[in-house]
Amino acid sequence: MFLFRNKKEMVGIDIGSSSVKAVQLKNIKGSLQLLSVGILPLPPEAIVDNTLMDSTSIATVVRNLVASLGIKVRDVVCSISGNSVIIRKIVLPAMSQNDLEEQISWEAEQYIPFDIRDVNLDFQILSPDSHDPSRMNVLLVASKKEIIEDYVGVFSEAGLRLSVVDVDSFAVQNAFEANYDYNSDEIIALINIGASVLNFNVIKDGISLFTRDVQLGGNLYTEEIQKQVGLSSEDAEVAKLLAHESADAALRTVILKVNETIAQEIIRSFDYYNSSAGDDRISRVFMSGGCSKTYGLIDTVSRKLGLSIEVLNPFTRLVYSEKDFDPEYLQEIGPLMVVPIGLAMRRVGDK
Repeated sequence: MFLFRNKKEMVGIDIGSSSVKAVQLKNIKGSLQLLSVGILPLPPEAIVDNTLMDSTSIATVVRNLVASLGIKVRDVVCSISGNSVIIRKIVLPAMSQNDLEEQISWEAEQYIPFDIRDVNLDFQILSPDSHDPSRMNVLLVASKKEIIEDYVGVFSEAGLRLSVVDVDSFAVQNAFEANYDYNSDEIIALINIGASVLNFNVIKDGISLFTRDVQLGGNLYTEEIQKQVGLSSEDAEVAKLLAHESADAALRTVILKVNETIAQEIIRSFDYYNSSAGDDRISRVFMSGGCSKTYGLIDTVSRKLGLSIEVLNPFTRLVYSEKDFDPEYLQEIGPLMVVPIGLAMRRVGDK
């Protein structure tokens, strides 16, 4: 959404709270070809509450990941979420794109709880207002400049140039739309759950109707396993990942309890959307992110919602050589790679 330069291919790099993920794609005759994909863990607490606490360590991991994949492209796109970004759908008098570009700072002041001079702004005109055709719906996105500058610094230290900063929810939407067919009247919920943030995005016919980020994710399982089962942080993380193979009743009890907590937060997101949606009810749900692989979570959420949940596989329609990429491995890491794949699809100047 921010930092537009000239149109060129970029590498999608997702800096999460627990790992860095990178994807490089190439557009060949209308199809997206996978060139590179990889993941490296971050040191504990390198990122806390979406704040880059240890920029040097993060830059080192980014540099090592890009080098290990043999990526030569220097321009990258990353994304932000949670309390790093403000997303508002606002209604304004109908005007042209050019006129809104001139007025957006003034229009945005009443919606942004910071000095407008301290934020980066972007927007997308969505549609005419259904109740008043003289007005229009606009998606407003803002982030404090200091947050963007932190990411610029990390990538610069890694020998890369940050060309676009996107939003996690919209990257997930990009990946979904490139890989799945859907009817124009379907209301679809995209739920992406990482280590520390849950992204909730409701879309219809390519337009985001409602977004919500919650500071909640896979780290909650690790913390509760530490407390309730008495394991170290490292052992708790391993236990969480292998819970589907474990016969440890205490471990599964903790995980199922956290599943209920996360499911309740997802239900709350549905309720917030439904409160203003009229008859436009969600009919399909897709889940992604590393947390989506947790034992029993999808079943719990599906049961609570009364809806089936599909796992979003961002490799479904990508072209790749099975000599270079193991299909089973891509299937395994698919939920983790949704954001970086959505980012890698971006080109500077896109809306």
